[in-house]
Amino acid sequence: MMNIAVAQSGGPTCAINASLVGVFKESLKETKIDAIFGSINGIEGIIQNHLVDMKAMIRSNEDIELLKQTPSTVLGSCRYKLPDWKEDDSVYQKIVKTLKQRQIGAFFYIGGNDSMDTVNKLSEYFKEQALDIQVIGIPKTIDNDLCITDHTPGFGSAAKYVAATLREITRDSTVYSIPSVTVVEIMGRHAGWLTASSVVLHALGETAPHLIYVPEVKFSLDKFLKDVRREMAKHKAVIVAVSEGIEVPEGVQSGVVDNFGHKYLSGIGKYLEDTIRQEIGCKVRSIELNVMQRCSSHICSMTDINESESIGAAGVRCALNGETGKVMVFRRVSETPYMTSIETADASAIANNEKYLPADYINADGNNITDAAISYFLPLIQGEPDLVMEMGVPKHFTLQESVLK
Repeated sequence: MMNIAVAQSGGPTCAINASLVGVFKESLKETKIDAIFGSINGIEGIIQNHLVDMKAMIRSNEDIELLKQTPSTVLGSCRYKLPDWKEDDSVYQKIVKTLKQRQIGAFFYIGGNDSMDTVNKLSEYFKEQALDIQVIGIPKTIDNDLCITDHTPGFGSAAKYVAATLREITRDSTVYSIPSVTVVEIMGRHAGWLTASSVVLHALGETAPHLIYVPEVKFSLDKFLKDVRREMAKHKAVIVAVSEGIEVPEGVQSGVVDNFGHKYLSGIGKYLEDTIRQEIGCKVRSIELNVMQRCSSHICSMTDINESESIGAAGVRCALNGETGKVMVFRRVSETPYMTSIETADASAIANNEKYLPADYINADGNNITDAAISYFLPLIQGEPDLVMEMGVPKHFTLQESVLK
């Protein structure tokens, strides 16, 4: 018999709690597993020995279903970067102390690129110390930029929100007779997957978004203004989708960085709005989708939720097979009908690497996404959950104070 621990890290998504449910439900089936601990605020909870008993936290099937429809990270999150254990292993000693005290034989980390760095470092350290503790990464990120995996849990729901919101913005923008431009700023630091996913509207007969800009293409302000003028000659209301991470002049964004050295990005939409107003002089507004695009569970993808639960469960089976230092990944088996399989990849091959849009997804002018991308994106946004509502709004699962103490 052994106990296990699971934690969530990085940015929230609509589906990260579904992966937590997958780990929890699969662990309940296994006779080898006794206690199931949840680590509060990611790896920080392990370091500080701040864990909760998930069997006391999730007490019924109703709790499980409610948790699956709840966005964000119910256990809390962190952006804690583990140091190189070869230079300083003091934090690792605290982690080992907690795991030994709690008799934890497997640790599951649900997160993105930086979280997989933690999985890689922990598994290497445990091997070096001859500790029989499995470490498995469960992927999630709305950025969809983890390499090897076909896509990441959380992305499909975010893409569905982006597409639905841009369609609504399109309806709103076309009601007036005067020409206008609407710039929609969408998350995506170095990879433009989420911004590019807005191309699915073209499959629905929409001409919008008329322009799409992603970080994979070098951005030129002069060319951008020419593009906008050209589209304004064809459309009364021009909709522009732009990744927050496209290259912009110094000073447009804050320059503040997190523990992993990532800049906090915001401001490109407003910058382009001001530029269009000054250079073109038309009616213009910018819209920053901000955190809504990652936590709008009322319009999440059922495909995303189901896959997220499945990949969490697969992680448990992987650990019980004796594997460690692995990340669970999706492989697309078939496009039509859409089918995937769940496999494993070495954490060392995923950590600190990024997956970018394929070149054939970007048009020759670098200002839009080709139809070749549509068949990739469309299956990921399918299906709608039957939400439990509370006084007219979706009900959410929250941790009780009695469990946290």
